[in-house]
Amino acid sequence: MSANEKKKKQDMIKKAFLCAFPKTIPIMMGFLFLGMSYGIYMKVSGFSFIYPLCMSVVIFGGSLEFVAVAMLLGSFAPLQTFLMALMIQARHLFYGISMLEKYKGTGWKKPYLIFGLCDESFSVNCSTEVPEGVEKSWFYFFVTMLNQVYWVIGATVGGILGSFIRFNTEGLDFVMTAMFVVIFLEQWLKEKKHYTALIGVLVSAVCLLVFGAESFLIPTMVCILCLLTVFRKPIEKAGGLS
Repeated sequence: MSANEKKKKQDMIKKAFLCAFPKTIPIMMGFLFLGMSYGIYMKVSGFSFIYPLCMSVVIFGGSLEFVAVAMLLGSFAPLQTFLMALMIQARHLFYGISMLEKYKGTGWKKPYLIFGLCDESFSVNCSTEVPEGVEKSWFYFFVTMLNQVYWVIGATVGGILGSFIRFNTEGLDFVMTAMFVVIFLEQWLKEKKHYTALIGVLVSAVCLLVFGAESFLIPTMVCILCLLTVFRKPIEKAGGLS
């Protein structure tokens, strides 16, 4: 690779990073606060800060990591642990299906994009129209990487400060709820028609009533996926898919 080609590649990567970073700022605020609460929770449960550091790097599944604390403190039950992790993270199966086209042709980045596909990275990468001139694969990569870095930093700092800080962390998880509301509103404003948003809201409400708060997530994902698949062409013609 010549010096000129190397310079162009560096500029391309830098441009993708500068485009991705602002999109992750709301997530940064949520992940730092919630990650710190997780790190503190791990510390008061008797674990060194090394545990939240390693778990946030290797697992990178917020709700699963919180549940994993109880698993680590409980008896050795690998099958139960596997099934619990599968149920908690099953929604990522549907995220992954919907991202197949976007992640096509991303090369060596694809395995990490699959591993790092959390709710927030999915929301940004799925809804953002990558500007012309910005390499999409690098944009997706930086969104995913930055989000994990925020979580790792928050969890590690929380694990370290957990030995010195004593305060009630109840309510910190609402930061994530607020962030998803903002993402939903941005998507709502971006769409000319709101068919997909209305499908999501109505299906979620119906499944919540039918299955209850503990079990409605996976049926909701299945119903939304089926409805969007069946009505994709009419919605696209009506301008309801961005």
